This record gives sequence, C-alpha cells and structure tokens, in this order.
Amino acid sequence: MDTKLKYCKIIKQVLQNHAKYRSDLPDAYTSQVLFDDVQGQYLVLDIGWDGDTYLHNTPIHLSLIDRKIWIQYDDTEDGIVTDLIDAGVAKSDIVLGFRHPKVRQYTGFAVA
Repeated sequence: MDTKLKYCKIIKQVLQNHAKYRSDLPDAYTSQVLFDDVQGQYLVLDIGWDGDTYLHNTPIHLSLIDRKIWIQYDDTEDGIVTDLIDAGVAKSDIVLGFRHPKVRQYTGFAVA
C-alpha cells in the first residue's frame, strides 16, 4: 500500500478514536473529525457549551506533507504521537511541527 494512503487511513482511525473518547467524556460538547485528503489536513474539533460559555476548540491538528505526518497542534493528555507510533508510523515519518525548526533535530523525530 502506498505510504500516503496508509498514513491517511492511520490518521483517520486515530483521530476517530480520539473524537469518540472525547465525546464520551461527561462534558456538554461533542467532538467531530474533519478530513481533507486533498489538502492533507486532519482535525478533531470540539463544539458545544461549558455552562454559559460556548466552546469551539481544535485539540488536534495533523497534516500529511510529503509522506510525513506533521503534528501541528496536540492538546491531548498523553500525546497523539504515541497513538501514531502504536499504529505503525515510524518516528522518522513524524514531524513535530509545533516545535521550532531549530529544535526538531533534538526531538528524535523527523526534522521535515
């Protein structure tokens, strides 16, 4: 299977699992997943109410760029990278996009 298709499938499964977990929490919001295979953008979106406050949050944002998974934003407790590695993604195919480019070489993950 082509790496891009394989990673699209893994990303979707991992994000669907996160969205389901988040939606099952006893809060007043729901979690949705948004997939854009053409642009290579994948999000988990929390929408709803926390008391009188409207919630609209993107806790996870991944991009698929040049056959590498870029973690653009991760506001999960344990880190989305663990789930990606457990699903079979090599550390060399994961870029911590939220880390400054000068620091990425020290993370143990892909630089770009």
